[in-house]
Amino acid sequence: MTSDVWLPLQADGIEGLPEGPRYLFWDGGEEYPADPADCAFYAVPYMKGPEIAVRPLAAMTSVRVVQTLSAGIDHVTPGLGSLPAGVRLCNAKGVHEASTAELTLALILASLRGIPGFVTGQQREEWRSGFYPALADKSVLIVGYGSIGAAIEDRLAPFECARVARVARSARTTERGAVHAFTDLPELLPDADVVILSTPLTEGTRGLAGAEFLARMKDGALLVNVARGAVVDTKALLTETESGRIRAALDVTDPEPLPTGHPLWHVPGVLISPHVGGSTSAFLPRAKRLLAGQLTRFVAGEEPRNIVLTTG
Repeated sequence: MTSDVWLPLQADGIEGLPEGPRYLFWDGGEEYPADPADCAFYAVPYMKGPEIAVRPLAAMTSVRVVQTLSAGIDHVTPGLGSLPAGVRLCNAKGVHEASTAELTLALILASLRGIPGFVTGQQREEWRSGFYPALADKSVLIVGYGSIGAAIEDRLAPFECARVARVARSARTTERGAVHAFTDLPELLPDADVVILSTPLTEGTRGLAGAEFLARMKDGALLVNVARGAVVDTKALLTETESGRIRAALDVTDPEPLPTGHPLWHVPGVLISPHVGGSTSAFLPRAKRLLAGQLTRFVAGEEPRNIVLTTG
């Protein structure tokens, strides 16, 4: 049985790794640390893009677990067809919820309260007083109610929102209330002052926030995207934001990184952060705990946690 484990973090910096496997460091460099055919557990390099993520997969004929350090798996799915049957693909549930939810609230508050304008005013020594929108008494719609969507709602709770509506792929009931299906979006969008996208990128969600979706948003509403850039139709978003009808706060864009000269950079009412939802001081300790826990289960012959799919 092969026992090589490829990690994008140095093994000697991860407490709790079980004995037995040969731990090899690979963070997307040109040279592989060993023959990919001997890799049994592949932890995908973080934030290095799909080209690097999938590069060794076709040669990993003995791999049994592919572990991402991101909540999304869209950067590895293009290479899954080359894997043998029975490989478990696991995501990093538990690593990014707090940081992504923090940034979501930061983007909402900064956009509503005019923080970007205050920064510009400070640079120009201008005192920009006035009345600005509050999050209090606003209606919020969370599109994509998984663990990140739930973490966002946890942090919305103290802000005295008028209501929070939840949408996921299928309807269900949670402790906080009903979760609607995507099919209910046409009825829910016109009521929302803030629409938060936190859904995974799949063929079903690619371009979800297109022209029809955005047109149903109320005048003056704020679209917040902490999901993936391609969940939003950029051309449709430009049409709605350049007219000033809606605003947007984006941690992700399509294309990404947003190239120099792209019109989205300069649209009034659009706030852009450079895909830093999970890139905080909380990442490393949580990622290390995830890897130690998953590998402990792997060495013990137990099923890993956070299985998203199994190849077949």
